[in-house]
Amino acid sequence: MRLPLTLVLAIQSVLALQPAKRHYSTHDYYVLEHDPLAGASLAECAGALGVEVVEQAGELANHWLVRIAKESLQKRDADPVIRSLEDIRQEARSQHSPRSEDSLRRRRVASAVRHVLPQTLRQRVKRAPPPIRPPSEEIETAADAALRLDIHDPEFQQQWHLVNDDYPEHMMNVTPLWDMGITGKGVITALVDDGLDYTSDDLAANFYAYGSYDYNDHVDLPTPVLFDDHHGTRCAGQIAAVKNDVCGVGIAYDSKVAGIRILSGPISDIDEAAALNYDYQNTSIYSCSWGPPDDGRSMEGPGYLIKKAMVNGIQQGRGGKGSVFVFASGNGGRSGDQCNFDGYTNSIFSVTVAAIDYKGLHPEYSEACAANMIVAYTSGSGKHITTTDRGKDKCSHSHGGTSAAAPNAAGVFALALQANPNLNWRDIQHICVRTALQVNPDDPDWETTAAGRPYSYKYGYGSLNGVEFIKAAQEWQSVKPQIWVDLPTIQLNNGSMDSFGATSGGEVIVADGVQSKITVTKELLEQRNFDKLEHITVKVWITHRRRGDVEVELVSPNGVKSVLAARRYGDNADSGYPGWTFMTVKHWDEDPVGDWTIRVSDQRKEGQTGVFLGWTMSLWGSVLDSGKDIPVYVVPTEEDVLPPTPTSTTDGTGASTSASSKTIPRPTEHLPGDHGDSEGEKTKPAFTTTAGAPSSTDSAKPVEDVAESTSASASPSATIVPTPDEGWFSDLSVLVTNQRWFFVAIGAVVLFGISAGLFFWRRAVMRKRRANYSSLRGDDDVAMGSVGRMSGGSRGPQRTKELYDAFGEVSDDEDADEETALRPHSISPGLATGLHSGFLEDDDPPTGGSGGRQTRYRDEPESPVKDEKERERSGSPESASGSGSGSGSSWEHASEMR
Repeated sequence: MRLPLTLVLAIQSVLALQPAKRHYSTHDYYVLEHDPLAGASLAECAGALGVEVVEQAGELANHWLVRIAKESLQKRDADPVIRSLEDIRQEARSQHSPRSEDSLRRRRVASAVRHVLPQTLRQRVKRAPPPIRPPSEEIETAADAALRLDIHDPEFQQQWHLVNDDYPEHMMNVTPLWDMGITGKGVITALVDDGLDYTSDDLAANFYAYGSYDYNDHVDLPTPVLFDDHHGTRCAGQIAAVKNDVCGVGIAYDSKVAGIRILSGPISDIDEAAALNYDYQNTSIYSCSWGPPDDGRSMEGPGYLIKKAMVNGIQQGRGGKGSVFVFASGNGGRSGDQCNFDGYTNSIFSVTVAAIDYKGLHPEYSEACAANMIVAYTSGSGKHITTTDRGKDKCSHSHGGTSAAAPNAAGVFALALQANPNLNWRDIQHICVRTALQVNPDDPDWETTAAGRPYSYKYGYGSLNGVEFIKAAQEWQSVKPQIWVDLPTIQLNNGSMDSFGATSGGEVIVADGVQSKITVTKELLEQRNFDKLEHITVKVWITHRRRGDVEVELVSPNGVKSVLAARRYGDNADSGYPGWTFMTVKHWDEDPVGDWTIRVSDQRKEGQTGVFLGWTMSLWGSVLDSGKDIPVYVVPTEEDVLPPTPTSTTDGTGASTSASSKTIPRPTEHLPGDHGDSEGEKTKPAFTTTAGAPSSTDSAKPVEDVAESTSASASPSATIVPTPDEGWFSDLSVLVTNQRWFFVAIGAVVLFGISAGLFFWRRAVMRKRRANYSSLRGDDDVAMGSVGRMSGGSRGPQRTKELYDAFGEVSDDEDADEETALRPHSISPGLATGLHSGFLEDDDPPTGGSGGRQTRYRDEPESPVKDEKERERSGSPESASGSGSGSGSSWEHASEMR
């Protein structure tokens, strides 16, 4: 039976949308970026490189996934595909190559192949809490809201982030929107995570299968497989759990959720890139509660292909309105981590969401940085997030961390996109900045920006409030198109860094730090058609023996300071900052005209020095005149070299040459176990730096005149529970940097060694002395004072002291010391036992007495009762009081014999 042509075409179209299954065990994969206008076809390029074309690389135009069988790559010295491309390019550049057809073909291929990027598997990190169950505690007054809204979900009363009657000012404030019919209808959110349990009664009705895919196992449905694949399901429940009689409800309970599974195993860059663009014409929001490790030591960002996917999403997604990427800021606060060391959270294309607990306090696990835009409610101060769990009718009462803050924000954004579907990705960010509510205004971390808004590294612009956000969204007029200005790269003292990390020049970071300035003129902004400032990115090249000691600050012409990097106690890396990009949202709407000053300083530790090589800065904002031609942003492909080389063909991560895989642990390894029970705070500034750049409160002072100071709060609290990267002795790594403590430690070790040597020397002497002792027969009743006469009268006292020494008692040569050392009231029984127990066990027992019976000296006194029973069994007529070696009273008896 032949199928109709239209049906065949439809089937082929559906199949084309499904990514091909990967076979990394048998093939190596690459992404080939092809220029179709350069003369060589894709097939011709693939043939020249010896690769097989698999499919288009996600939604990236002219990017193709290709592969080559592993069997042909055994025992290679270099990657054959990369080597083939280099050979083709070298021959194309040669002036002496023949004009044959083959040579011309290779030149066409060299022009048509822009990049070939090997694909390695990487493991991303879920920012999720461990399964900890808080004490059951119902919020009684939530029953009124449930009755009014006709909510029958049994766990609704525990969803304090929806109705918080203990602290009514601290909740997502979305229930009034439900009364208005704003429940997320028609909006799709993708949970890029570890899967989604679409069989759950809470999620089945709102599951969007068409926009779901499993990039770990390369199957259609994102079924949770591993025992801990519950994180994505919990996050999805926060957004779209339906109103029914199971668990609780989601913030946008009539919206749809898709599952894109990437966190349950290693994944390549192209699959991660494809995941962030999957079904991006229909899917509006991508909720991402993951990233590099939150260990206070890592510094990692998305590779070239992933950056291209994010740019493709904001430029092409939702018909050009742009995908909304929501990222959790990270759970490494206790480890001293900062979200500006995470290239996903410090991207201008992301809404970075930090945490706030039900009391409105800052949980210490939540990371602070100048890229934080808002906070949303999650675990802390004894409360967790109640949401859907994996299983048909299961609930979780232990969810939390910034993992839960991000989907709470995504739920509010889903409500906003129902209220105003025309919002673009930058509109969402602008509304966040303008409607976020300041919490804890007395917290010293708050500063006033040049635009007059309060900003905090811990809270961003404040807490996300559903009613305020949607009210603004309903009347919002979209901002003008985006524009950017790349300022010149500054090389300090001809500082440079090549692709191998070799450096030259630069300014040594001295005690007062190193400063450099870039001037922004009004003429430059007008020339670039630049109007309103939004984000600022700063790229730095710094070498240092210990990266965690480096502090980087940016000061605006108006005196507003952004801390880009504060001290990280656990970061011992010696790789410095080889072209790392920081981002700050603290200067939103500020007039950028004037001198921008960067200041780099460190902890001034001996032997841990660094050099500031160079830096550059980019301004991002809206255009002045929408009628002029507006350039389209293209992800740069240069390496992180100084000075930059735009003609370079690799990205800053080395993705085009790297062949090693990378595994990143799950976030449960870094989120503290008591994330829901530990008390939050509102009294500590996020960063206390040694750098002297002025804050907004001392803008009148010149940068160079501000005094250096180090606050006590800059050191880690003694009550903080150590993380795996710090250990219980987190300050031990800096011990050698303090000379006084260093020599104290060495002296203690030497003293211990001398004491141990004296102990073993004295023990050897006592062994020699005991070799001269004679054992007594069991039936002899000899007074201790007569021992000396039996061995020669003149040596009696000395032999008596030697006998005391044989029992392990420490005595001096003076007779008075013997009495002091042996009286039972001067030595506790426990201490005497500790000194004698096992002391002579390594000696051979002496023999003697009648019948060859073996006897030995006792190391510790025993009770009279026990000795009496032993004598009865052996038939000995000795009395307990007369024995020189048996009873507990023998120590007193020995002293009286003198």
